This record gives sequence, C-alpha cells and structure tokens, in this order.
Amino acid sequence: MTEETLTEIRLHSFDLSIPDETPDPAVGELDLEDRQALRRVAGFSTQLADISEVEYRQLQLERVVLVGVWADGSIEDAENSLLELKLLAETAGAQVLEGLIQRRSRPDQATYIGRGKVDELRANVLATGADTVICDGELSPAQLRNLEERVKVKVIDRTALILDIFAQHAKSKEGKAQVELAQLSYFLPRLRGWGGQLSRQAGGRAGGATGGVGLRGPGETKLEIDRRRIRTRMARLRRDIAAMRVNRDTKRHRRRRNAVPSVAIAGYTNAGKSSLLNRLTGAGVLVEDALFATLDPTTRRAATPDGRVFTLTDTVGFVRHLPHELVEAFRSTLEEVTEADVVVHVVDGAHADPMGQITTVRKVLADAGAGDIPEVVAINKADMADPVELARLQTLVPKSVVVSARTGAGITDLLEAIAAELPRPTTEVAALVPYARHDIVAKVHEHGEMLEIEHTAEGTRLRARVGPGLAAALAEFAV
Repeated sequence: MTEETLTEIRLHSFDLSIPDETPDPAVGELDLEDRQALRRVAGFSTQLADISEVEYRQLQLERVVLVGVWADGSIEDAENSLLELKLLAETAGAQVLEGLIQRRSRPDQATYIGRGKVDELRANVLATGADTVICDGELSPAQLRNLEERVKVKVIDRTALILDIFAQHAKSKEGKAQVELAQLSYFLPRLRGWGGQLSRQAGGRAGGATGGVGLRGPGETKLEIDRRRIRTRMARLRRDIAAMRVNRDTKRHRRRRNAVPSVAIAGYTNAGKSSLLNRLTGAGVLVEDALFATLDPTTRRAATPDGRVFTLTDTVGFVRHLPHELVEAFRSTLEEVTEADVVVHVVDGAHADPMGQITTVRKVLADAGAGDIPEVVAINKADMADPVELARLQTLVPKSVVVSARTGAGITDLLEAIAAELPRPTTEVAALVPYARHDIVAKVHEHGEMLEIEHTAEGTRLRARVGPGLAAALAEFAV
C-alpha cells in the first residue's frame, strides 16, 4: 500500500454486526420505548440552515459515508476505529453506506484526506447517494469548510457525532446543561458568517474595489454578536452546573458521614455497565444495545456477601478520542468516579479489541484523577465471548472476574472481589448491647464488620470493627 493511496474498505467485508443482546423487557421499558419513538426518519433532506442566532448546523444524519486516516498503528486498529465510528453513526440514527480509509503519515491540514483524494470521495458520495460525510477525527474549521466546498454535502467529524448522540440521550436537567455546554464549546470556533451577504468594512482608498464612499458597512457584526451571546450562555451554563454540583456533593457527604462506602461502575460505552447495575441492585435503569445509552449517573444500594452495605453508581461510558469538550462539561459526573472507594471497570469480553478498551478507559480515569483508586475488572458478556479469549484476558489483567450480567454468572465472585477492596472499619469495639437497642446491632451488621456475636440473658455481646460514628454510639455499652 503506497503512502497516498486511498484504500476503500467496504464495510460488509468484515463483521460489523453487534451481537444480539435482548434486554429484559421489564428493565427501563418506558425509557426504551420513548427513545425508539424519537429515532430520526430516513429520507428527509439535510440542509445547512441558519438556526436562530447561533449558526451551528443541526446534525440530521441519514445516509452517510465514513472516512478515516490510517496514520499510525496497524490496519486492524484503523478498521476497529472505523467500526466504532459506524456504531456511533447508527446510534445517532444514520444509515452507513460505505467506509473509506486512507494511508497517510498524518491528516492533510487543508482537507483531512488530501486534495487529490477529495474528488474520489465526491464520486463515492454521488455513487452511493449519501448526503453526509463523517470523518474519523476532529476537523479544524478550515478542514470542515474546505471539505464541504469540495464534496458538496454536509461534513461532520467524530466529535460532532458524539455530541449529537449525547444531545439525543440527555434526560436530566444537569445532563442537558452539560451537553449544551459541550456543544457550544465545540461550535464557537466553527461559527461562519454569510460571506458577501454581510456588510464589510471598506478599508483602503475610497475608490477601491470595495466600493468607496457610501458603500462602506459596519462589518460582520452579526457574527461577533453571535459569539458574544454564545460566551454569555456558556458562562450561565457553567454557573448552573456548579449549582447542581452542590446537591450532588451534599448527597455524597451524607453517605460519607454515615460511613457508607461507594463503588463506581466505569468502562467503555456499551460494555454492559447498566445491565450489571440492574443485576447487582435491581435498579431498573434503561438498558439498550447502543453507544452512550446512559448519560445520567444512577446510584443504588448494594451489599457484600458478608452483609456490608455500599452504594453502586453507574456512570457515563468512555470511547476512543473522547472529545475534550465532553470531558470538561461532564467533570462533575466524573467526580462520582474520582470520589469512589472502588472502581468496577466493566470490559466487553466479546469485543474485538478488549485490551484497547481497557487502555482507553484507564487513560480517561487517570486524566480525571481516579488512576490510584482500587480497581476490580469485570469482564462482562461471558455468555457471548470466546472462552479462550476470556482466559487470555484474565491472564493479562490482574484482579479480573469473568461475569455475565445477562445470566448472572460470576456475580457472586464479583461481589466478593468488591468486598475485598472496600475499606474496612478501623475501630475495634467490644460491647454488651441491651435487646431494647437492637437497632445499634443492626447498624453494626450493616455498616461494620462483625467479629464475634453472642446472645446472652443480659443482651447481645459483640466484638466488631466499626466506623467512628458507630464506635461513639457503642461507647456507653462497652465492656
């Protein structure tokens, strides 16, 4: 393969299908029906339109062609990245027609895939009838403009596609504010004026090419006004998100005060995090075989096999080249991970590149400040994965447990692994608790670690490890 050869990879030549995983109809049924009802309808034309005062383009995806640049790594890495882009496009409601990969040392600064290859892309768009091109990377404003002018259809990049999916799936007030902030951060440098339709300053001598006296205008003030309004809106959203963060911090501090350990479920998108939460806690959250089905964190109560209570929080999934705007906007959500005592890292054991997913997730966790938190790796979808691949993953990844959220296999082993990593109470107490105060004994079972217990005529004699709060409550019964 030569340096500047555009290699066409027809997507049907290798397996692009997602394994059929039918979710429990009782789990998140209403949410799933609502989401399916809001799918885009294919066949509507996609236009570049002036939308209110903020001139960004709505992503009305229909028939699309994917384009990627293979700059480093192996061809398998490039194909896996394009496969993931296909899944993202389908999650957004698009029909993927073709996938193209070009081998280059680096993306072209002007047109991403090189000026000589844009004509081939244009011919492919005409042949397939596509109305959108999606590039597997983040395009600069100049690259975006140049490609659209040459290809004559709408062009978006990976970042805009992910933002569109987030906009579709955001449900809570905080989630919607975070997505809007990320969108505005992305679109602000990509605003465009309307060229000759806007009045411009003449400049130079009065009789020049710009028209001279009487024909000088105020300049592209509409674009400047749009930018100011976007910055004002972004400042307002940041204040709103900061105010919402106070409520989340209050709940987190209340759990801390009650000495309830916290466990965060993190992992690659569509690895089965919500299914695992439902299996462990019966939370009933939405489960969908799609990327970024979960945006809003859900916290539920769970217990270890020895009876210790902890909270389990489902978080947003990660993906290759996660947009910087999203990481910044969802920082308050990621704090659920950074403040956790244990991270359950869910991996799709049936994926083509599970180690690549693990590397991506660990990088994001390290960037968020959660790299030093104890980790339990849950290799999910054991019922669909190759047993040989599962054994290899367990060898490569320490502290890993093979589970299946669908069948329940390995869940007990996972709970035991979580229990081994949870912080244990440090204060050892011995007390004789009257039977009238059985509520204190129940709290020791729930939040402490019972070492010895004996029921006598005077009351319950126990020896246990508890937190400072329970130790103070047991002080009057100490023996």
